[in-house]
Amino acid sequence: MQYCSLGATDLEISRLTFGCWEMGSDASWWGQSDDAGNIRAVHAALYNGITTFDTAEGYGGGHSEQVLGEALKGARSKAVIATKASKANLKSADLRNALERSLKNLKTDYVDLYYIHWPNPEIPLEETMGQMMKLKGEGLIRAVGVSNFSASLLESALAFGRIEAVQPEYSLLQRDIEKDLIPFCLEHSISVASYSSIAKGILTGRFHLGGNRLKSGDFRSTRRLFLKEHMEKEAELILLMKKLADEKSASVSQIAIAWLLKQKGLATAIIGTQSEKHLLENVKALDIDLTEEEAKKLSDVSSNVIASIDSQER
Repeated sequence: MQYCSLGATDLEISRLTFGCWEMGSDASWWGQSDDAGNIRAVHAALYNGITTFDTAEGYGGGHSEQVLGEALKGARSKAVIATKASKANLKSADLRNALERSLKNLKTDYVDLYYIHWPNPEIPLEETMGQMMKLKGEGLIRAVGVSNFSASLLESALAFGRIEAVQPEYSLLQRDIEKDLIPFCLEHSISVASYSSIAKGILTGRFHLGGNRLKSGDFRSTRRLFLKEHMEKEAELILLMKKLADEKSASVSQIAIAWLLKQKGLATAIIGTQSEKHLLENVKALDIDLTEEEAKKLSDVSSNVIASIDSQER
């Protein structure tokens, strides 16, 4: 495993973060979740050097937090826990109550990184950030983060207190943050933690190469990258990834992760799984060394595919 500092703090995070959305038992999103199996996956993550875990009060109405808290019994000091306050709970009193519920779910008396999950234009950012700073001053949280913030909104938030991490969507098929958010974070020593790092499964290759189809009711079926006409455009990128994977005795998803970790400004890639097998596969992605030429080829083809998808939507 590789590690880096969280923002400007002395807190160390692993460059792969275990994403806990799938542990929320929300069958309408990820299918039925097995608590015992998820606890084993968390233990396997710790054993293989992943120290950083990302959850939210909104994942299964707190169930994800509860499972993570149970899994980390006796190992709290080894883990960096990040959780998130929901959009509806950003008023001062609501935010404190939300954190108290999360602490109870997680069976801990502090959270290492506490995110604003989504911005809420109806609640003053000054009020939310003011309470975040109070919670930090009380030792209930060690660092503040924001998720799904634009560079301009992040800059506004910084006027009210220090932010150590930002969590945007980022992958070979979603690269908008390279324009302004990543440069801004580099300038201000803010860590970037990517979510949807393998594009909700598209970048595993199984939907293009393995013949897999989404089950009826799967939330991804209406998502942009899973639309039939867009999947046809994505095939060029998936085939290139497959070629590189074969040359390196790797999987397509490992190539996606290896590319992501090579990008300037990316601190950690959040990847969720309920499978110990897939978890170990993800960890091995750190051993894959993409050359500058290979990384550039992936970036170039990715840019072309994204531009082609964007032009279809106009």
